[in-house]
Amino acid sequence: MAEQFNYSSVLAPHMKHLLDIKSSAGISAHRMKWILKEFDDFANKEHLEDPHITDAFIQKWRATRISDCERTLYAKYSAWHQLTTMMARSGCSCFIPRLPKQPKPNFTPYIFTHEQIASILKAADDCRLYDIRMGTALFAMPTLLRLLYSTGLRVSEALSIKNEDVHMDGCYIHIRKTKNGSERVVPLCESMKDVLNVYLAHRDRMPIKGVSASKSPLFIKTDGTEFNAGCVYNHMRKLLDICGIPHKGNHMGPRVHDLRHTNAVHALVQMGHEGMDLYTSLPILSTCLGHHSLSATEQYVRLTCAMYPELEEQCSEINAFVYPKTNVAYDYDD
Repeated sequence: MAEQFNYSSVLAPHMKHLLDIKSSAGISAHRMKWILKEFDDFANKEHLEDPHITDAFIQKWRATRISDCERTLYAKYSAWHQLTTMMARSGCSCFIPRLPKQPKPNFTPYIFTHEQIASILKAADDCRLYDIRMGTALFAMPTLLRLLYSTGLRVSEALSIKNEDVHMDGCYIHIRKTKNGSERVVPLCESMKDVLNVYLAHRDRMPIKGVSASKSPLFIKTDGTEFNAGCVYNHMRKLLDICGIPHKGNHMGPRVHDLRHTNAVHALVQMGHEGMDLYTSLPILSTCLGHHSLSATEQYVRLTCAMYPELEEQCSEINAFVYPKTNVAYDYDD
């Protein structure tokens, strides 16, 4: 476990056990680790001596979270609920807090136009280094951004791809590390295959040991090391400035993750223009995005119909009954 997650309170063994359970299910639980670190620090501050969590202890912790928004509090109460439930099943006497009402997202995803996407990709192609910097991710950005838009992958999923996961002959990528722990296959169109082939041809010419090995990452810096989502976010901000696309800040976008939303809306529009009923195409989109339920994908139909009202006529009455308009779902990580 990373140094910042070396829990030291009396709750530490239970926290580690909870994370081990999630890890065995293929869930990285990165946010959970930070939340548990907050709980661990609070337990140490309160000099908690026994693995016994009371209602008063939870309430005292809650009084310290005056700056947390509703969504953050919901995530933390969820962590408390999971931790105390597991501890209670292990024989520890614990108060299990009830989850608050799940808050609705307070933002609308930014959907890029086709012209904006073209502008962003061209700006990525035109970016150049102005000094000698071996550890830059600039080389991989044009291909990575195209992959995010073409497939609707999350940034974390794209950066977790290994060389062995890319199957050019079968026109797909095997995504192993996902948000919900369920592996999936993402199809590649011909143009995306061409882009990846060009990227791989140039990448493999770099004098880096093992660059094309099966277990090596697909996307690397020019020194052969992996890079994180922060590099992608910073580069995207620069591209937005170059393209004259205003950035609202405070999680209001446009965000890198909005490429995923844009992919979904543009894909639905394309299927609609080809004559497919939008709700008939919903399971296809849901599978590609890696959602566990159609309800998590249905919001994209709402966005599509709001932006392209003429396509709403292609939602048949039968399918509209199966997926009613009143059934609104929220994909909180999206």
